[in-house]
Amino acid sequence: MKKLIILFCIFALAIFLRTYKITQVPPALNWDEVSIGYNAYSILKTGYDEWGEFLPLHFKSYGEYKLPGQIYASIPAIFVFGLTPFAIRITPVLYGVITVFLMYLLTKELFRKESIALWSSFFLASSPWHIQLTRASFESSFALMWVVLGMWLFVKGFANAKYWVASVIPFVFAIYTYNSARAFLPIFIIVVFVVYAKKILKYKKEFLFAGIIFAILVMPIGLFVLKGEGSARYKLVSVTDEAGLVPRIEEQRNISKLPAPLTTLIHNRYTYIASTVIKNYLAHFSVNFLFINGAGHRQHHVQGIGELFAIQAPFLLLGLYLLTKNKYKFLPLIIVWNLTAQIPVAFTLDSIPHALRTLNALPTYQIVSAYGLVEFFKYVKNTNKLIKYHTVIWVIVVLLFILQFKGYVNNLFNIYPVKYSKDWQYGNKEVVDYIKAHYNDYDLIVFTRHYGEPHMFTLFYLQYDPRKFTTDPGLVRFETNDWVRVQKFDKFYFPDLGDTGTKYADIVAANSDSKILFIGKGGDFENKKSLLNVNFLDGSDAFELVAYNPNEN
Repeated sequence: MKKLIILFCIFALAIFLRTYKITQVPPALNWDEVSIGYNAYSILKTGYDEWGEFLPLHFKSYGEYKLPGQIYASIPAIFVFGLTPFAIRITPVLYGVITVFLMYLLTKELFRKESIALWSSFFLASSPWHIQLTRASFESSFALMWVVLGMWLFVKGFANAKYWVASVIPFVFAIYTYNSARAFLPIFIIVVFVVYAKKILKYKKEFLFAGIIFAILVMPIGLFVLKGEGSARYKLVSVTDEAGLVPRIEEQRNISKLPAPLTTLIHNRYTYIASTVIKNYLAHFSVNFLFINGAGHRQHHVQGIGELFAIQAPFLLLGLYLLTKNKYKFLPLIIVWNLTAQIPVAFTLDSIPHALRTLNALPTYQIVSAYGLVEFFKYVKNTNKLIKYHTVIWVIVVLLFILQFKGYVNNLFNIYPVKYSKDWQYGNKEVVDYIKAHYNDYDLIVFTRHYGEPHMFTLFYLQYDPRKFTTDPGLVRFETNDWVRVQKFDKFYFPDLGDTGTKYADIVAANSDSKILFIGKGGDFENKKSLLNVNFLDGSDAFELVAYNPNEN
């Protein structure tokens, strides 16, 4: 009964931390969230995505080819609540809480000890890393749910090999949900097979059968990657495809004082990529990333606090030490899980260290921390010299956690949404609400691309008919630098609004007989009367709306 009460409290905490102010924190839907939502809405209404593809396994979206898991998973909530911010965000809340429960099951299977399982699930429930990525629609956190479920079944397979076959299904779902899982899981399975070869080879039939099922189910995505389109997202962020790769190498050679042959040997494509990959990989084990400031990407982390609470650090180290000392049988699995989960991000360039692409490693930190904490207090309780301080030490640990947790919660709900609303493309909803109310007043609506992908915010917040969009004869899309831009549809035009040929005067000159609504950033329209000014939550300028009426000019 006591266990159930504690478990219930952990789930209640997990639900509260993921639902409180869910549509306000983060302060707005970002462009990926509206893309996921609109494509799910389009599938629900028509069976086709925004590109007119029937029930696709890959969604071209902005040209990066999103994997299907998150989009299809968003359909039920949109069916119930409509195409709204709440519908988009309630789905990650649900699978975030499920992941907390799966952590309990996995840790209990690993250690056969209730206390470690409860602490592990508590650490995940209150984790800044996990909370941030389950309060908004991020594919990585959905993939993590499948990874944890798969790991639980995989660990159970060491007692009953049939579970290895069952573990294939959630692993495959993870691969169809997020790109990092697509790279991480095959590597993990291969390395674990090598590490546990003796055990696994006792059940060759089951493991082989699981491998065959896995290969068959991932074949469609494998073929898609081989075609090249499936690796579009990787090309955008890859170390090997960096536009500045050659110039960087040339610069290193030019400033080198070494003889020419030695300079070429040291500074070349292979040494540059290798050193960058190693540096990227190690960045994710830094104290600054894990316990002090976390990831620098402002959508992925609240800033100013580690991905893990600092109070976990001593217990994490102690847990790792004791697991190694005691030669715990599943320690190699936990180590392999953590180390291989970091590999995909090492080959990328942007925002290193990266919380989103390394989220698959998070459970290993919580598991080891929980083990270290339980063993520490077991030692205190069983040591004559320390037992009298047992309660005092508990109180100190709890107070330190509360202080850190309180600071984090204040940051999350009060500081973060105000300070970083611009990073969440705040203001697009307010602009489209104005458009919705005044749509019939204008012949042309010009919406700046300055903050990125205004067409998708327009489609989402107008709940624009997907059939009407895909069949619009005036729809103009083009690709640039492996990215798709929508320039026109309906009466909308999405220029950069400021470049030569797309300034206010240029657009008016080309459409002098039309009533035009202009939506630009602050300062785009000097000496023009503003219809509406939209500010970011910190008070700085976001959007300015002005109108051109040929009858008044």
